[in-house]
Amino acid sequence: MSEKILLIDGHSILNRAFYGLPDLTNAEGRHTGAVYGFLNIMFRIMEEEKPEYLTVAFDLSAPTFRHKRYEAYKGTRKPMPEELREQVPLIKEMLSAMGINIMSLEGYEADDLLGTVARRSEAKGMDVTILSGDRDLLQLATDKVLIRLPKTVRGKTTIENYHTAEVLEKYQVTPPQIIELKALMGDSSDNIPGIPGVGEKTATKMVVQFGSIENAHEHLEEVKPNKAKESLREHYDLAQLSKELATINTDSPLEFSYEKAKVENPYTLEAYELCKRLEFKNMLNRFDPATTADSSMELEFFTCNDLSGVEALFEKAAQKDQVGISVLADLDQVYTVGLVLDEKEIYQIPVGGLLTGDYLCGKLKTLADSTVLCAMDIKSVLKHVSLDDPKKVFDAGVAAYLLNPLKSSYSHDDIAREYLDGMMLPSKEDLLGKTSLKKAWEEELECLGNYACYQAFVPCMARKVLLEKLDETGMRKVYDEIELPLVFTLDSMEKWGISVKGEELKNYGEKLKVRIQELEKTIWQEAGEEFNINSPKQLGVILFEKLGLPGGKKTKTGYSTAADILDKLAPDHAIVKFGQDENGAPVRTILPSFEELGLQYLSEASSYPLIVLDECGRLEQKLPRFRARVLELLDGDTPILGVMRQDAMGWLEDIRNHPKVQLITVTEQNRNDLPLQLAEYYAPFIKPIKEE
Repeated sequence: MSEKILLIDGHSILNRAFYGLPDLTNAEGRHTGAVYGFLNIMFRIMEEEKPEYLTVAFDLSAPTFRHKRYEAYKGTRKPMPEELREQVPLIKEMLSAMGINIMSLEGYEADDLLGTVARRSEAKGMDVTILSGDRDLLQLATDKVLIRLPKTVRGKTTIENYHTAEVLEKYQVTPPQIIELKALMGDSSDNIPGIPGVGEKTATKMVVQFGSIENAHEHLEEVKPNKAKESLREHYDLAQLSKELATINTDSPLEFSYEKAKVENPYTLEAYELCKRLEFKNMLNRFDPATTADSSMELEFFTCNDLSGVEALFEKAAQKDQVGISVLADLDQVYTVGLVLDEKEIYQIPVGGLLTGDYLCGKLKTLADSTVLCAMDIKSVLKHVSLDDPKKVFDAGVAAYLLNPLKSSYSHDDIAREYLDGMMLPSKEDLLGKTSLKKAWEEELECLGNYACYQAFVPCMARKVLLEKLDETGMRKVYDEIELPLVFTLDSMEKWGISVKGEELKNYGEKLKVRIQELEKTIWQEAGEEFNINSPKQLGVILFEKLGLPGGKKTKTGYSTAADILDKLAPDHAIVKFGQDENGAPVRTILPSFEELGLQYLSEASSYPLIVLDECGRLEQKLPRFRARVLELLDGDTPILGVMRQDAMGWLEDIRNHPKVQLITVTEQNRNDLPLQLAEYYAPFIKPIKEE
C-alpha cells in the first residue's frame, strides 16, 4: 500500500472555520473559535486519511509573482477581520507545538506550494490528499491526488471529495480544464478578469467543445453565441492573462523535507498547555494522561461515614483558618457533604443512618463560628445551612466572576485550571454525566463523593490567589461590600418570595399569547409565507431577499435586523411599519400591547411598599397613558426607585423637575457605593411577605 501525504491549505481552512463556527474567546479575551474549528477539521481528516506525512501551507503577506504580473490581482478582497487576523499566529503556534510541519515561500501562494508538493509526492508513488476550501485546487486532482473541500454550516462540517472522475462529473471538464474555465469566466474573489460577457454556463460549453482557450481562439468562427465569440476575439489577451493567473505553479523552488513532514504524536505536553490556555476543554480529552501528568495533581479522597469519625473530623476542622465545603443536595434532600482541611485531607461524608442531612448541615453552621467556609457557590449552601455572616464565608464562583465577568462558566474545573497553576480536574459531566444527584447517591456513590470533594477542594485551595487578584484589580471592596452580601440578600428574597396573583397573571399571559398569534398571522400574510419571526436570520432573508427592501447590511451570521435598520425600513413595508403617536413620532404596532401590560402592573403598584422602574427612556416616550400613570404615582406616598436615561426627553424632564424626585447621577466615583446606599435607604420600606 502506498504511503500517503496530507496537505492542508492553512488560511483557507482557518477562514472557513472562522465563518462556519461561533466566535469563541478565552479568559484572556483572545479570539479562539477559528483555531478550535481548524483543529477539529484537521483531526477529523487525519483520523479518516491516516497519513504518514502532513504539512500545512500558509500565504505570506508579501506580493507574489501574480501581483507582479497583474497589479490588481486579489485587489477587491476585503481586509481580513481583526478577530481572524489575530488567530493566524495562534494556529501556527499550535501546529508548531504539535510538531506539524508548516511551509511558506515568499513570492508564492499556498496553492503553489500545495501543488508543488502534490506533484512531487505523486511522482514518488504516494497518495496525496489536499484539504482546502478553495475550489481552484480542483485543477490538481488526479487518480492519485484527492481534493477534499469542507463545507461548514451551523457548526456541522461535511466534506466533498474529488478525484478526476468527480471533477468531470460535476463540472463537465477535466481538472486541468478548470484553468480554462477561469480564463474565460474569471474569478471575482481573486479579481481574475476573464473576458466580458462570459459566465460559467457559456465558459463550460466552450471548454467542452474546444478544450482550451487557444483552440477556441483558433476556431473563433465556430464559437457560440456571437457575444462570446466577439468577446474572445476582442479580449483574448485578457483570457491569456487570466489563464496565467489561475494556473497553480506546481514547480515552485520550495525546499521540502519529508522527514520534517512525518506524522508523529501531535498530542505533546506543549500542545496540551496551549490548549489549556486557550480553554479547549473538549480538545484536552484527546491527550494521553501520561503526557499530561505534570499538569495534574494527584488527589486522594477519604470517606467518613461513622458518627464518631465525623465528630472528630469537624473538631479538627474547627482548628483550621479555613476549610472547603460542598453540599450536594436537591431542594428537599441532602445527599453528600464535602469537607477539605488541606490538600492532603479531603473528605466526603455521605448521608446515611445517623448522618442525616440536618445533622451535617447543623455541623457546618457551627463550624462557621470558628473558621471560614470556602465554597464554589455559597448561595446553594445557604439553601440548607443557616449562615448569616458574609465575613465567615468565601465564594469562589463570585470571586472568579468579578475577575472575569465575560466567561460563560465558573465551574470548579475552570477555576482550578485558571488559578491553580493549570491543574486539570474532571468536570461534573466527566464524573456524573447526566445522572441526577439522587440517582448517583443511590447507584454511583463513589462518583458523587468525588464530585463533592472537588467542589470543596477548589475553593479552599484557590481562596488565597483569588483574594490576591481581587486586591490587584481593585475589586476586593466590590466583593466584600456588595457582591457577597448580595448573595445573602438574594437567598433571603428567594426564601420569602413575592406575592403574585397567579390566576390573573395566567389570564393576562393567555391574552398576550392570542395577540401574538394574531400579529404572527398578519406578518406571514404580508411576507407571503410562514417563517420564524424570532429568527433574525430568517427575518433578514424575508426583508432583504424576498421583499427586496433596501439597506440590507450583511454580517457574518446574516442580515442585520437591529432596531436602527428596522427604523429606516418602516415606511417601506407593513411588516416593519410604524404607527404614529400624538406627536407624530413612530410607534411599533406591538407598543399598544406593551402599554397595556405596563398599565396592568401600574394600576396595582400603589398597594405595594416599593415601586421599581428600570430603564425609563425612549420606549416609554411613545406610551402616553403609561407616562401619565407614572407621573400620578410620583404624586402619591409610595416610594419609587427608578433608573432613567440622561437624554433630554419631554417626559423625563417632567420627572427630573418633580418636587419629590431626588436625582442621583451615576459616575465612576460613586457607582460601587451606590447599591449599598440605596439598599440602606429603601430597607425600611421592604417587609417580607409571609405565607398565609
